[in-house]
Amino acid sequence: MTAPSAHTDDPVAAVRAFNRFYTRQIGLLDEGLHRSAFSLTEARVLYELAHRDGLTASDLGQDLGLDAGYLSRLLKRFAAQGLLLRAPSAEDGRRQVLALTEAGRGAFAPLDAASRREVGAMLDRLPEADRAALVRAMRTVQRLLGEPPAPIALRPFRPGDTGWIIHRQGRLYAEEYGWDDGFEALVADILAGFAANHDPARERGWVAMRGDEPVGSIFLMRQSDAVAKLRLLYVEAAARGTGTGRRLVETCLAFAREAGYRQVTLWTNDVLVPARRLYEQAGFRLTESAPHRSFGADLVGETWTLDLAA
Repeated sequence: MTAPSAHTDDPVAAVRAFNRFYTRQIGLLDEGLHRSAFSLTEARVLYELAHRDGLTASDLGQDLGLDAGYLSRLLKRFAAQGLLLRAPSAEDGRRQVLALTEAGRGAFAPLDAASRREVGAMLDRLPEADRAALVRAMRTVQRLLGEPPAPIALRPFRPGDTGWIIHRQGRLYAEEYGWDDGFEALVADILAGFAANHDPARERGWVAMRGDEPVGSIFLMRQSDAVAKLRLLYVEAAARGTGTGRRLVETCLAFAREAGYRQVTLWTNDVLVPARRLYEQAGFRLTESAPHRSFGADLVGETWTLDLAA
């Protein structure tokens, strides 16, 4: 009998097909998870107890979505096996805090190690680029289904970022504004010059990261001894509304002041309304505009300027 195909226009069938595929991949159909004596639910409870302090039974039930009666029986069994201790909470003596015993941690350690080995072996079969794509796709699933997103942090531009920035900016402006590959070529040219010749004391780039996933970037480049140019501000759609664009602009301007510039200028287009709003909020003023034909579109180019001494 042929298995149902995951390639279907029915989204419910597609999700179910993915679930069947992934449960086979990570061994959830085995009688004991990772060839252990523990079921998937038991292993999840052990994992939470091993990695979090001060848990109560109600915490576990709420976080894992477990029936209170089932969880109570599971915890009693763990306690009878010498894997679990209960102690009154220091904050509320009516509540009991759960903790693994040394035997409990000993029982969990090989289970955790086996899980890491099996997942590592699955990832090792993939080229590095495919591993990164898989992790990004999994994070997208978590985000779309309600997992709270990781906080966004800024870090300096480093080798390996260039290709990602070119790819993402080229794709974004094609999808959202219909620009052709002329814009991608412009981004590549700007970054090639920056990577080859920039002065770290007066020129710098930053990348916004959510976990290990890039979600935005910005650059400050020298135009003259007194004037710097803000370039290539970009924020992924999934990170918009988080203040990331504002933080990138503020970080860029703070460095411009430290580097001794008296003015920062930038060039943009009137259709890029969210970016223009950020520039205006940061104190930039529109000093010049002119129509032009670029990237396969009729646009109005704009020059914005900020006097740092003001």
